[in-house]
Amino acid sequence: MASQQQCRPRPTPCGSKSPPEQPLQVKVVGLFKSSSFHIAKSAAEELKNEIWEYSSYVMCFVNNQFLGDAFDFQKWAQKMWDIVDFKTPELYEALTVDYSAKFLRDTKHDFVFLDISIDLHPIGRLIFELYCDACPKTCRNFQVLCTGKAGYSQRGIRLHYVGSIFHRIVQNGWIQGGDIVAGKGDDGESIYGPTFEDENFSIPHDKRGVLGMVNKGRHSNASQFYITLQPTPYLDRKYVAFGQLIEGTQVLKNLELVPTENERPKQQCMVIDSGDLYA
Repeated sequence: MASQQQCRPRPTPCGSKSPPEQPLQVKVVGLFKSSSFHIAKSAAEELKNEIWEYSSYVMCFVNNQFLGDAFDFQKWAQKMWDIVDFKTPELYEALTVDYSAKFLRDTKHDFVFLDISIDLHPIGRLIFELYCDACPKTCRNFQVLCTGKAGYSQRGIRLHYVGSIFHRIVQNGWIQGGDIVAGKGDDGESIYGPTFEDENFSIPHDKRGVLGMVNKGRHSNASQFYITLQPTPYLDRKYVAFGQLIEGTQVLKNLELVPTENERPKQQCMVIDSGDLYA
């Protein structure tokens, strides 16, 4: 997601300041809109505390000094070299979407989405990267529950997240949903039957946005899932993590802020659509 080039400034008119002799180190780091900044961790470290206030698609650096976003880079290029870019923002938007899609597909992981509403008001989309190379069976269960392609279970449960709710919000812990039976938080159903086994515990709960399976003890995964709100290492080796939120951080924040009573949301937080991101 990063590119680095050496550039030399244009010759300056007579009487103006001479350009530096050494080449400039220009680095452009791509980001996903509203995504977790682990995608550009090295750039984030250079920004230090400024990273949490940053919301653009890209970060631009010159000689290891943070310059700004794409528009700041264009202004800098025009000032240094009289370069004017006539491409429209709409074209850049399309190029960004194409590049982003290619980058995601090249990971060989699956990507799914959940569209969320609060009290029937749509608030946006959560997009997850599924680590199907590490937990193929668990990821398959979640993916098919997102698409609804499995139809109904033997006991007549619709195997689809659409219409299900987030029934639990644990402050500084996680949000929990996926009870596709009655939404009370005491049931669920997998695509393999009532439950399936713990696949492995290779993915740590080391950041916000980790996606994992809820269970009632060993080897009791069904359809309920959680999304962490901060690192939760106490869940390691007890619950199977299998994915990561890569877009929709503000949606997650909005869910986190829903008032609760005994960890039960006072407002209805519902999945109104779900599926494969690149079907």
